[in-house]
Amino acid sequence: MADDLGDDWWENQPAGASISPEASDGEGGRDVGTTQQDTAPVPVLSKKTKQPMECFLVQPKETKEDATKTKKRRKKKITDILAKSEPKPGTPEDLQKLMKDYYSSSRSVIELEELKLPDSCFLKSNDLTHSLSSYLKEICPKWVKLRKNHTEKKSVLMLIICSSAIRALELMRSMTAFRGDSKVMKLFAKHIKVQEQVKLLEKRAVHLAVGTPGRIKELVKQGGLDLNPLKFLVFDWNWRDQKLRRMMDIPEIRKEVFELLEMGVLSLCKSESLKLGLF
Repeated sequence: MADDLGDDWWENQPAGASISPEASDGEGGRDVGTTQQDTAPVPVLSKKTKQPMECFLVQPKETKEDATKTKKRRKKKITDILAKSEPKPGTPEDLQKLMKDYYSSSRSVIELEELKLPDSCFLKSNDLTHSLSSYLKEICPKWVKLRKNHTEKKSVLMLIICSSAIRALELMRSMTAFRGDSKVMKLFAKHIKVQEQVKLLEKRAVHLAVGTPGRIKELVKQGGLDLNPLKFLVFDWNWRDQKLRRMMDIPEIRKEVFELLEMGVLSLCKSESLKLGLF
């Protein structure tokens, strides 16, 4: 019977429509134009059909180790700070501030005031234009006469404090024009024992010494170096190492410097018998 239906009729049927076996050309049967409800039943979804699901992205929890690493990355180092800052010459106020910060946790307000150094004990600071020789000539123009009158053993007239043995050797080479015939001694720990330095100081009068605060402090402690005849104490203040740190930016060096100051240097400064310079 389907062959008797025209092609046009098939084209006009909705998708999925079916032909009832009782359909005929009109005799005793139902009309071909049946309703859509009879000819197109609603498809039933199979139980096996998977329904679409929503997906949510869950952020991984931050572990303590990750948090520690993040904090370490964010922490600024002294090298990063100094790299962005332009070099500025040290001033007496810089030393006074460092002293106040260092002693504030262990001293009272009255004691901190007593530690403050008088302005008169400071020499002119280096403005970053001087070599060591030119700076020393400026702060001590009568050096030749002064050293000729110095005959005391176990002491020096001028003491230059720096951060390392290598830096001490550099400073000794750079002040040739100033020292002349002066007796110069290196006071640092590298390859030189304390007792050897004590013996050398006992043998002859030394005019000028360059060294590190740790070794100088040890010599004073053992009685090998007397600070009372000292007239000039110069800090290698402005020089920076490969990590852009100045001498007083290094915690260990800063600690030793302040411990040395308490071993008689502060009292000599207050009595105005000792002058401080920042090179």
